[in-house]
Amino acid sequence: MVDSPQRSIYFAAMSPLQSDLERLFTRTGHGIKFGLEPTAALLHRLGDPQTALAHVHVAGTNGKGSVCALIESVLRAAGHRTALYTSPHLVRFNERIRVKGQPIDDGALAAVFRDIEAADRAQAATPGGRELTFFEFTTALAFEYFRRVGAQICVLETGMGGRLDATNVVTPLVAVITRIDLEHTAFLGKTLTEIAGEKAGIIKPGRPVVCGQMTEEARTVIRRVAHERGARFIAVEEAVGVRRMAQTWDGQKVKIETANASYPPITVPLLGAHQLENIALAAATLELLNDLSPFGWDDKRLRTGLADVQWPGRCQVLERQPITLLDVAHNPNGATALAATLRELAGKTPVGLVCGMLGDKDAGGFFKALAPHVQKCWAVPLPSERNMPAAQLRAAIETAGLKADFQSLENALAAARAWAVQNQGLVCIAGSLVLAGEVLRTAGA
Repeated sequence: MVDSPQRSIYFAAMSPLQSDLERLFTRTGHGIKFGLEPTAALLHRLGDPQTALAHVHVAGTNGKGSVCALIESVLRAAGHRTALYTSPHLVRFNERIRVKGQPIDDGALAAVFRDIEAADRAQAATPGGRELTFFEFTTALAFEYFRRVGAQICVLETGMGGRLDATNVVTPLVAVITRIDLEHTAFLGKTLTEIAGEKAGIIKPGRPVVCGQMTEEARTVIRRVAHERGARFIAVEEAVGVRRMAQTWDGQKVKIETANASYPPITVPLLGAHQLENIALAAATLELLNDLSPFGWDDKRLRTGLADVQWPGRCQVLERQPITLLDVAHNPNGATALAATLRELAGKTPVGLVCGMLGDKDAGGFFKALAPHVQKCWAVPLPSERNMPAAQLRAAIETAGLKADFQSLENALAAARAWAVQNQGLVCIAGSLVLAGEVLRTAGA
């Protein structure tokens, strides 16, 4: 997911690390700068830590993070020393950088941060050099940390695009490309063909690529680039079938079948039909790793890894009385997937929506997708300089045929819960990663 870092940072206790990260967050003012040379130069100065471990590289528009979490969870269950690099974070910066499922601790983060900062300062002083951007710096920091702790294999999520993304300095065992839609058109191109070309940039010569379901326009580009680079192209629907057997608020019981095996039913705690695509992509990738690398696993570890996966803010059930669902959906595609999940699980249960959005999002498309499933709406401000003005948010909500009460997050949640209890309904919280982070922070996540 594209990096939208939050300036507010939360720590178990105040420490000098806070000022370090505040300096890092000022780099968001550098903007988005595409190009691999600055990141590659800094990594080379550090001894190329990214080469110390193997990688699975994941790009796409929707589902990247879920696919990463699924793959890492199974590899970790199989006993491998895993690393996971994703963005953005929801509550704490440390969430972006994980080893064996655990976020980097503050002490390790502070130590690596200062070494990276010193190296970046030296690199920027060379002819033609410049300071790294927020995402470039964070990516270099992650690679160095993974090397220091002896991680064996990293599941690596791109930030934006792929071809010129800072993560694209690795030669992965497998590349994975999830569903592609129009996004970040100012940077990646205005057509699916152009955007797919950027995503396909993570494909490396001779290394297989697993391709998710997408339009033929986008897939044609992925297939062509794979052919040009001598990379085996695997269409996920031809490699893996995932059938839902049942779904409750606890998760989905699924049956996974591949050319190699038919696995017993597995319950995965990720809700929604869109997650079936992500499970299929993860299973296809894992089978390739079993066949082509030392990072193997068996049926028991597959079941354990999929059953234990954690990916907060993705149709996450926070409470049961009343049902309170938290989702990071913040665009029309995400809202459509969320609406489908509500339709599947809630049926005719009344839904109260607590929402807040950033000003650069397509609020009209978001509310159009959700409006048929929502009976009551509360709108809240976000703690971000990019918060959508109340008038703009109100206009989008009312255009979709809804009316909203504008309140603080605390008051909106209390009102929504009371409404849900009175109407035997449920509460859905969606609209922004920033909103999800605030809710999780308040809940003590």
